[in-house]
Amino acid sequence: MTDPILEIRNLHVQFQTEGQTVNAVDGVSLSVYRGQTLGIVGESGSGKSVTSLSVMRLVPTPPGKIVKGEIWFHHSSDSVDGAPNPTSVDLLQLPMNAMQAYRGSQISMIFQEPMSSLNPVYTCGFQIVEALRLHEDLSLAAARRRAIALLQEVKLIPSDQELQQIVFDSVHPESSPLSDSEIQKQVNRQKRSYLDRYPHQLSGGQIQRVMIAMAIASNPAILIADEPTTALDVTVQATILDLLRELRDRRQMSIIFVTHDLGIVAELADTVAVMYQGQVVETGSAQEIFQNPQHPYTRGLLACRPRPDQRLKRLPTVADFMADKTPEAQSPVPVAEPSRTDSPLPPTDAAPEISASEMQGRLETLTQQNPLLSVKNLQVFFPVKGMFGKTARYVTAVNDVSFEVYPGETLGLVGESGCGKTTLGRTLVRLIKPTSGRILFAGRDITHLKGRNLRKLRQNLQIIFQDPYSSLDPRMNVGAAIMEPMRIAGGMTERIATEQGGNTPRDRAAYLLGRVGLKSSDMNRYPHEFSGGQRQRICIARALALNPKFIICDESVSALDVSVQAQVLNLLKELQREFDLTYIFISHDLSVVKFMSDRIMVMNRGKLEEIGAADQIYHNPDAEYTRKLIASIPVGLPTPQKSA
Repeated sequence: MTDPILEIRNLHVQFQTEGQTVNAVDGVSLSVYRGQTLGIVGESGSGKSVTSLSVMRLVPTPPGKIVKGEIWFHHSSDSVDGAPNPTSVDLLQLPMNAMQAYRGSQISMIFQEPMSSLNPVYTCGFQIVEALRLHEDLSLAAARRRAIALLQEVKLIPSDQELQQIVFDSVHPESSPLSDSEIQKQVNRQKRSYLDRYPHQLSGGQIQRVMIAMAIASNPAILIADEPTTALDVTVQATILDLLRELRDRRQMSIIFVTHDLGIVAELADTVAVMYQGQVVETGSAQEIFQNPQHPYTRGLLACRPRPDQRLKRLPTVADFMADKTPEAQSPVPVAEPSRTDSPLPPTDAAPEISASEMQGRLETLTQQNPLLSVKNLQVFFPVKGMFGKTARYVTAVNDVSFEVYPGETLGLVGESGCGKTTLGRTLVRLIKPTSGRILFAGRDITHLKGRNLRKLRQNLQIIFQDPYSSLDPRMNVGAAIMEPMRIAGGMTERIATEQGGNTPRDRAAYLLGRVGLKSSDMNRYPHEFSGGQRQRICIARALALNPKFIICDESVSALDVSVQAQVLNLLKELQREFDLTYIFISHDLSVVKFMSDRIMVMNRGKLEEIGAADQIYHNPDAEYTRKLIASIPVGLPTPQKSA
């Protein structure tokens, strides 16, 4: 083991909120070694992001304050930005103007949400050049050349050889061959075109690569990555993890990788620190943490992630591991002699498996019914405007898709971003107008419904969106948000309100809040007063307000902590049994889809790749694309064995 490059000693960070003092970080001590990766894992509110922000001296003051502690940075260079500098320095003792010399040049950070980290009114190239010239004495032309080289290093811009091949392929066979100088001019033009793109013109994975390029621009000794893969597709996530690993090894850079997902940490980290309620409850090598977790909280985090090689009736949650334990085990401080276990699952039969014969019987029962939803040759095209506002061409989002969904079934819809799954879901509830094809709901053609008939249809056909915060009106309390669908339903209000939960819409709203795990007293609170998981529960309650038959869940758990995700997935299954619901569950995460679904449908570039029983799709996929999705699941999680 080499000497540490960063040492956090007894760090305490407090926040003042509503007259109360919250200990966000409570006595954390950690070490980061040269050329290695430290993974910091925990739920939202565990203090992991505040710890990383403290290293950068970016804790917002007020309401936050670093109360005490030391953060020692040991570097081998003799200078920082040209100024003489001691070998070791306590970052917390530096004046802010001196800290500026370290921030960005010696210690860089990738934030969780890349789109909000970039200025939308400036091009990506401008922002990378600005970061370069801030720390280095470079001309504009030299900085642009460095920016291009950085984007090639993070593999956003193809290599020169690949670009030359693209130029060759674009030349018409009957045209005269291009000279070497003409080829190089076109290659340079294409490279510069990447610098001129704005953030909104890039995908989530591409924007994250831009952020990585900015972070490594000044060749930092330490890179802090705060949830850099949250809500990314598993395939994009895999490429980002590969990129970070490659950059670490090539540059001999240390990484602090912050996440809530232990499966991702296993892909990258050498050592792991598990945080709970502001304290480090367990540290060790990634192998030790996975094979022999000591603290019940760590075992809970490991178990609540769906395992694709199992089919459980209910996902274990962190609460299952922390409940009914000794006071020492409930405390974030590890017990002196923790009990060992060979499995991260609870010692009780809290998560029994569903047998293959049970699943087969359920599928046979479901498919013997008449379909609740039938989709036939559905196509959705989006126009692309050209000069003078005229349509230049069309982009095919959904291309000749046909399938059926049976009453009481959960059909999983999986694929990468841009494959058309969200467009398909929104088309089914008629938020997007189909170009051609037919949609039948309960035997009725709903493809061209309008006005009152369409509003009446939506009483039985609801959707839960990916981002719960933007789905709720911030000016409307949650009680009013849940009652709003009943108010819009007009004459149907009384019937719906009296079916379940009381005699009035307010009674039903209170009942639904209780059913999704919140309190009736929460009705007067506003969306910003809830956590992400609580807001998603409110959106579920709102979707249930009109007692629908069919709900489309569009990436409804993708941005949640794995522990909160497990709670919401269990809730959706419970509600399905209670309300006799039918789901289409849309996600890019095949392990989550497999836990929820009876059958799985895989989409790629607008087309249906394959559809079948969930176990069959996972263990014996027919399509190469499906095998690629399965291969992208982090190896820290169980992966399927090849069939004989």
